[in-house]
Amino acid sequence: MKLSAVVPIFDWGRNYERANLRSDVVAGVTIAAMLVPQAMAYALLAGLPPEVGLYAATVPVVVYALFGTSRQLAVGPVAIVSLMTASALAPIVEEGTVGYVSAASMLALLVGALHVLLGLVRLGRLVNVLSHSVLVGFTAAAAVIIGVSQIKHVLGVQVDRQDHFYETVSETVAVFGQTHAPTALLSLGCLAVLFGIKRFAPKVPSSLLVVVLATIIVGGLNLDQEGVNVVGDIPAALPSFAVPTFEGGLVGDLLPAAMVITLVGFMESIAVAKVYARRHDYQLCPNQELAGLGAANVASGLFGGYPVAGGFARSAVNEAAGARTPLASVVTASLVLLTIAFFTPLLTSLPNAALGA
Repeated sequence: MKLSAVVPIFDWGRNYERANLRSDVVAGVTIAAMLVPQAMAYALLAGLPPEVGLYAATVPVVVYALFGTSRQLAVGPVAIVSLMTASALAPIVEEGTVGYVSAASMLALLVGALHVLLGLVRLGRLVNVLSHSVLVGFTAAAAVIIGVSQIKHVLGVQVDRQDHFYETVSETVAVFGQTHAPTALLSLGCLAVLFGIKRFAPKVPSSLLVVVLATIIVGGLNLDQEGVNVVGDIPAALPSFAVPTFEGGLVGDLLPAAMVITLVGFMESIAVAKVYARRHDYQLCPNQELAGLGAANVASGLFGGYPVAGGFARSAVNEAAGARTPLASVVTASLVLLTIAFFTPLLTSLPNAALGA
């Protein structure tokens, strides 16, 4: 077996065409502008500190670029997997504790190991098991659940985590009367900007613009003193290598969820990757994709992140921005690392309402 079949960078890296460099760099910068606010928002969705989302958007992204076969797939934190992470951890570990963050990293390790195992036994054909209608239905349902879960941040109310979706809806409706007016107005403004840009200027990085404007408004008007919840201090420490604490009971509790996240993450990733492989006329290897996603998740678990997958929206933007090779992802990860190292103090006044929006 050729080394390039196991580590595809030895193929596309050796044959890299300089004509692709500008397009890859532009795409990498574009996705970084989109990924920084998304990574923090998705970490919030998973019940994790925002820096954990940023960590999951660095080393794992580079690792996938080394081992994956898709040239346009944008790997990192995604909404569905974040929601599933929260659902898996909430019954086992108390949210907001060190143990919760460690359990999220352990979950990423398990997901990565399962991906790699499926790749080794050549089960990439799993991609043919689920129909398109099942994937669409699953994604639509997840979108509804995600939207409801963020209402508490948009309205500035406290909604306790519930075991069932209908209970969450009922609890959310019950606290509507406690809506924090400044938070709600800020959220409406963020949503108006997001929808307006999508409608009239789709190429503008709307998420980044909303984060910048909301942070300036909150800091300038001292809205955090008026009760608007903000991200607060984000550690400027770069992701560092650390093996999560292995506990037999915890691994057993997380394994069923890890299996589901593995299947869903792979199906979401391979579905979008196949579209761009056909469009750009190159071969996509499902088994190697399992290995690439597995390696990315293992890296996420070892560098303070949580489970990752390929995202629909970011991959579409990546391709539209001109990505021709995985070098675009390396550029993206490098810029996220620079953000962690030098720009996190600027995000202290970033309101949770903007991330929820």
